[in-house]
Amino acid sequence: MSTASLKMKELGDALAAAEVKGRSPWVDARKRFFKNKAAVAGLVLLFLVTLFAFFGQKFGVWNNEDLDFDVMGVVAEKGMPSIANGHYFGTDELGRDLFARVAQGTRISLLVGVVGTAISVIVGTLYGAVSGYVGGRTDQIMMRIVDILLAIPFMFVIILLLVMFGRSIIMLFVGIGLLSWLNMARIVRGQTLSLKHKEYIEAAQATGVPGWKIILRHIVPNLLGIVAVYATLLVPEMILTESFISFLGLGVQEPLTSLGALISEGTGGMMQGMTWQLTYPLIFFIVTLYAFFFVGDGLRDALDPKDR
Repeated sequence: MSTASLKMKELGDALAAAEVKGRSPWVDARKRFFKNKAAVAGLVLLFLVTLFAFFGQKFGVWNNEDLDFDVMGVVAEKGMPSIANGHYFGTDELGRDLFARVAQGTRISLLVGVVGTAISVIVGTLYGAVSGYVGGRTDQIMMRIVDILLAIPFMFVIILLLVMFGRSIIMLFVGIGLLSWLNMARIVRGQTLSLKHKEYIEAAQATGVPGWKIILRHIVPNLLGIVAVYATLLVPEMILTESFISFLGLGVQEPLTSLGALISEGTGGMMQGMTWQLTYPLIFFIVTLYAFFFVGDGLRDALDPKDR
């Protein structure tokens, strides 16, 4: 074979290898995701909101617990947003800086959403994978338990837990997370039923691999795509739930706050002409929810095998 032919063969092999590498499912999904302008915009917004939530107070003049006695009692006249006095978002009726409180509220809401979703994903994924893989009577019993729990009013149970065990952020994490895994379990169970008859699962069973290893090493990793998509759509649902509870006055306690609690306080401030007290928490609340929705839709489109 001539030198020119060898070079052409090597070039063809290199191009073929590059083509195979470029068709990797995760690489292809990443490319599809970043082609989605709405998803990228949502990711950027989410990054900026997270930066503000965790580092915003470092750029503020006032702490979230500081009281400005100069504006206390005359908030409608002196508590408006102003760079001169360091109240970038204005103050509330007690003279507390709204910029610092919005940063703190955004951080608490994000933590509730992310931690609650993490608990829901871990419990729901393992429960659904075990139910779908084992099958038979065990699957029927486990799914009937899920059906019974789904029939119980979700919000009523969370409010009851907060009333019985006290209002705390830990109870919010536990209550929201441990009661939100039911739909995740049903989704994972359905996907597991279709996966457990694949060739690589049957090969692992034939070689004597224990069932729990098959679930953790083969079933769960192949569910990461759909779990990731559902998780991004579950976070805003968690934030909405926490905000509704805080709006009712059953959420986090002072000096902590959340976006729901700030919106609840802002509705009262509207009656006194303090529109900024509702405007800024509401803006961050809406932006955060839309950012998660855009990212979730982008992941769903990117990981959908029908669109590849």
